[in-house]
Amino acid sequence: MLNDAGSVELLTWIWTGIAVATAAVLLRVAAPYGRHARTGWGSAIPGALGWIVMECPSPVLMIVFFATGNRTADPAARLFLALWVGHYVYRSFIFPWLGRGRKAAMPLGIVASAILFNTVNATLNGRWLFAVGPERGGAWLSDPRCLAGLVVFAAGFAIHVRADAALRALRRPGDGGYAIPRGGLFELVSCPNYLGEVVEWTGFAILTWSPTGLSFAVWTAANLVPRAIAHHRWYRERFAGYPPVRRAIVPWLL
Repeated sequence: MLNDAGSVELLTWIWTGIAVATAAVLLRVAAPYGRHARTGWGSAIPGALGWIVMECPSPVLMIVFFATGNRTADPAARLFLALWVGHYVYRSFIFPWLGRGRKAAMPLGIVASAILFNTVNATLNGRWLFAVGPERGGAWLSDPRCLAGLVVFAAGFAIHVRADAALRALRRPGDGGYAIPRGGLFELVSCPNYLGEVVEWTGFAILTWSPTGLSFAVWTAANLVPRAIAHHRWYRERFAGYPPVRRAIVPWLL
């Protein structure tokens, strides 16, 4: 089914349509973990373990698809792999380790849905980038799309990591309370960590110039924009005098 470009592209557009439908649902009902946790999603496991279990399929699968594909000597394919795995090493292992002891338990239903999400995205991107899509070659590394996308990806990753660090600094280990984050992009939006991820994967879509990269960027926005709106609403309800200039995820707009 995934042995030719046409099949992968068709499945990618179907998957992208599901992202749009998912965003519509998440705008009405926040995913039940973290500050929006609620019962009914099965037994729970420690939050840090949940992050590792649900995120690690993505880098593992991409490495497998790269190793078994026909692009192992392609410099562009190596760049795509390095960026993907670099993000997920941070997301799967460094991020939960740094926040150990601070994360609430995660429902198994959420973990299972995230495993499915990561498996599908890694499979589509891995097959397209390392087997059936156009082989970019070394010349792609100097293409304006690759260079622009790399800058956008790096900027998004930096925003994401810096915002995560600022949120960790708000609470001491074992402290389950919340406070208003301050400084940097937090002065403009409630969730610069989510903004960073959306920017990051938009950069990846540009630098790969692929339907699968675009689909993943759409999925990232579909998951994180509604969650940022829910966080923003939660902050305003919980904290009197929450800075009125702040938006949820896009400065001055949303």
